[in-house]
Amino acid sequence: MIQNIVGRDFESGIFREALESPKPEFIAVYGRRRIGKTFLIREFFESDLDFEITGIHNGTLSDQLENFADALGESIGLGVQPKTPSSWKEAFKLLENYLESFPGRKKSKKRILFFDELPWMNTPRSKFLQALEHFWNTYGSRNKDLVLIVCGSAASWMIQKIIHARGGLHNRLTRQIRLLPFNLHETKAFLRKQGITNLTDYQIAQLYMAFGGIPYYLSHIGKNKSAAEIIDEVLFSENGQLRFEYDQLYRSLFNKSEFHMKVVETLSSRKSGLTRSELLRKAGISTGGTASKILEELEESGFIEASVPYGKKHYDAIYRLVDEFTLFHLQWIKPLGKRSPGKGYWMSRLNSPKRKSWEGYAFENLCMKHIPQIKIVLGIAAVETAEGPWRFTGDRKPGMKGAQIDLLIDRRDDVINLCEMKFCNDKYIITGKYAAELRNKMEVFNQQTSNRKSIFITMITTFGTKENMYSKELNIKNLYLKAFFRKRP
Repeated sequence: MIQNIVGRDFESGIFREALESPKPEFIAVYGRRRIGKTFLIREFFESDLDFEITGIHNGTLSDQLENFADALGESIGLGVQPKTPSSWKEAFKLLENYLESFPGRKKSKKRILFFDELPWMNTPRSKFLQALEHFWNTYGSRNKDLVLIVCGSAASWMIQKIIHARGGLHNRLTRQIRLLPFNLHETKAFLRKQGITNLTDYQIAQLYMAFGGIPYYLSHIGKNKSAAEIIDEVLFSENGQLRFEYDQLYRSLFNKSEFHMKVVETLSSRKSGLTRSELLRKAGISTGGTASKILEELEESGFIEASVPYGKKHYDAIYRLVDEFTLFHLQWIKPLGKRSPGKGYWMSRLNSPKRKSWEGYAFENLCMKHIPQIKIVLGIAAVETAEGPWRFTGDRKPGMKGAQIDLLIDRRDDVINLCEMKFCNDKYIITGKYAAELRNKMEVFNQQTSNRKSIFITMITTFGTKENMYSKELNIKNLYLKAFFRKRP
């Protein structure tokens, strides 16, 4: 039922538009494993799905065709079980016959077909894609009352074969949905739907920094437990539901996933990110088409992000690891190997330097994912902006100090917000040393960019900054964690 759907307003709007469209619709839904693609489609359309099939993982051509016959029999009802087709071409012909003749067909109502886990149906030498292309080009595209929805978790296959198809499906998609993780507002709404209402925003942010906004991961959060207890139970205990999720995640999404894993593992140790050439060199991957494909697949799936530094071109983009679960696994779970560290492992590291370092990186990622909310609180939601990092090493000029700014919001109204992000369990205190660092950042940035805009220092923290002589001197603009729980505009 639609009321069971949380945080998918935009995607639901696309489905509504397709239902109201006067033309045939071919929609591709893709995204990482566990993101909720199937749930969204089934809940939105409910009993209106006229045909639904889910591919069989590692099934043979024979398995897939028998599965098709079963699915078609369920759709027909009436106790009718069609024969198993001998090929996908014959299978789609059976589907056409069903669509033309099934009882109660109404021309005024859209007929909805749902192919789930499409990549699994495309077994070697099965000619599945050719049959799908033929079905859409000769039948589907000629029927204004038809909506074909295809879905799959194998991101590389969906992107190459459907989203960027070069053959018979080239430019045939009418709409596409890249399903992304929940933001904090959606995560809080999801937890409330699960009956979890006693966690503070600070505790929810801690969980988000470990799990990300993945509905399946969030579904393992139990009631009446602190964030630390939940992380210990789900990720570190002997029977932790997500303890071995990492390898399954990447292997299910990508062909030759070892290269994708090399990329994220390389980025996990570089908080400031790496250029393309730096990343490929450190990961031991040759430049070229294969490398481009790996980076594109990881970015499309939401694991990494390329941002263009202030004043640079697209080829100077900096890649960062932005998937919370991957970062947490690589920094905390992978070093443990197969052993379980026992109950209380995470809570015992509450004040460890390593945990503080991870929290800083994870919180920066969280901030970057909530720039729309940051702009609302700053009162610049309607202002045209460009966002990105900036850094200057100072190596080429002896005596010149370097500087790194994790987020600049360059505004059309001649202002730049220099954003600093700090995660702590109380108000952040700006010391004399840190104030000097901030002044140096502004000075180096102005010198190296010939900046003529006003710079506003913006502290993005969990509970704000404590007012003192330094915060007053720098005229700090404060933005608290609670701002991220606003609904996306």
